[in-house]
Amino acid sequence: MAQAGIRKGMPSVELSREEFEKRYRSRFKDPAFKPLQRELDAIVAAAWDGYSHSRKAPVTRKAGPGFADPDYELSVDWLAARDAILAAQRRHDDAGETPRILLINGSSRSDHTCPGEMSKTWRLIKLAEPVFQEMGFEVDILDLSRLTSEFGKQIHPCKSCVSTAMPLCHWPCSCYPNYSLGQTDDWMNEIYPLWIAAHGIMIVTPVNWYHAPTGLKAMIDRLVCADGGNPDPTSTHGKKPDEAKALELKGWPYPRHLAGRHFGVVVHGDSVGAETLRRSLVDWLTDMSLISAGGMSEADGYIGYMEPYATSHQALDKDEAFQEDLRNVARALGKAVLLRRAGKYEEPSKGLVDPNPK
Repeated sequence: MAQAGIRKGMPSVELSREEFEKRYRSRFKDPAFKPLQRELDAIVAAAWDGYSHSRKAPVTRKAGPGFADPDYELSVDWLAARDAILAAQRRHDDAGETPRILLINGSSRSDHTCPGEMSKTWRLIKLAEPVFQEMGFEVDILDLSRLTSEFGKQIHPCKSCVSTAMPLCHWPCSCYPNYSLGQTDDWMNEIYPLWIAAHGIMIVTPVNWYHAPTGLKAMIDRLVCADGGNPDPTSTHGKKPDEAKALELKGWPYPRHLAGRHFGVVVHGDSVGAETLRRSLVDWLTDMSLISAGGMSEADGYIGYMEPYATSHQALDKDEAFQEDLRNVARALGKAVLLRRAGKYEEPSKGLVDPNPK
């Protein structure tokens, strides 16, 4: 069996007390905090204590039955996220439940902060929603513009645990919250159950400089744990890379936690890049073993091609063909889900064994 050592050597990122306090206090620049310096001194001291002792997950409990090491102390945050995912999976699998569609707004633009105007993507989302409702679906809308406009909404970046060893990437992600580093308010623990509960996922997004908008890309990266991730952090005793490497080298099954859900994609732009992003999203979703609802469920195009940005909403008003393309994506996705739920659709690859599951 191949040997896999742990590579170290990157520069230290440890802060001095002085630098830590400078950064922490920078959050309280508003003059309203001036009368609260005594209280802030106590808060800064407590925060420094957590940072200097690396208390990533200060509140834990024993994992209990069903885990490789039932005595291992697991974060209560992670356990709550796991419970939410398991509940969502039960809803997904219950034939008596109304099937669900997850509609994702990939735009960062909002009229609740700068730029002060809604996105065209949001308008397209609201055009798709009634199509699904008329087909009898429950619709959940995941509006990623809330990352730029709502207090306390964040998606922290993926730490690429999977590139050390797949079992080190826990399902759901256990990297956050990290209280010692102030990496809190992570939205993903609410987002994972939305994906799990859904029978169909429709992503509507603009193209930003040939790529996915920042919030959408952050979510995509953090969904890596859904594609081969380890549902038992006690098997690696938290983030022990040597244990994770040993597990993977024994033979890891790379479980596809979102397999079998159908998807549709709509990408719009103003001049370039829409087709490239649409292909990238389709490739990503397909690699996670989600299933395209067919050619009509994958669309890209341009709204107000090479025209002024200032009149782009008016361009969408007039572009009835693009609006109908979007509705057709929704219809195709809805039909695929209904066929699957009725037992009239069987995945063509069902029963085939992937010789390279990674």
